Amino acid sequence: MTQSEHAPVASQRVADVIAERIHSGKLKPGDRIKQDDLAAELDISRIPVRDALRMLESRGLVSMQANTSARVAALTVRDMDLSYRIREQLEPMLLAESIPNLTEADHEEMREAKAQLEVVADAEAYMPLSHKFYWASFRGAKAPLLEQIVDRLWETTHSYRRVYFEFALKNAERMEIMRVEREMLFGVVVRGEVDLAPRILAAHIRRSHMGLLEFGEKFGMSPD
Repeated sequence: MTQSEHAPVASQRVADVIAERIHSGKLKPGDRIKQDDLAAELDISRIPVRDALRMLESRGLVSMQANTSARVAALTVRDMDLSYRIREQLEPMLLAESIPNLTEADHEEMREAKAQLEVVADAEAYMPLSHKFYWASFRGAKAPLLEQIVDRLWETTHSYRRVYFEFALKNAERMEIMRVEREMLFGVVVRGEVDLAPRILAAHIRRSHMGLLEFGEKFGMSPD
């Protein structure tokens, strides 16, 4: 295999490493990503590192500067506000497309994730379980373009959802609200209530959105 054939594979591997560190919180919003250090750590040249950063920039996870320095994308109220307004419109559409085609196996996956979410005590456990619960509910959709857009929104809002959960974890009332919302959504999805389920999901997204707007400064978000 030629070097040019290796390059995309190496770049994707680097992108996966950086994305995992962002999603896990090891790299936080605003943190500088040192290309030389990363290349040395992974024992590769700077070229796939630079390509990986460009890939992550297109996914909204990294911000590249004119002098080629890179940072984890910062949290801003403006970006969060727009992203959540879009999510509130598109995710209920995706759920409505999905519900008629869900199987018992999909329902069971939601049930298992829901049960595990009720006892999580940190963001490391919460984030993948939350993804598992909601994306099991989206699995029946036969709308690839809509699914791709929502998937991109989930990735770009990962840090917002993480910090919101960390905030909610300190507030028993908010945790209970999140639990009740999951329970309600699960019930209407299993019963196939295509009209009601999207409204419950939209209300859940809106409540999180309002919480982020209200406490944006506590989450370290800049205005824009």
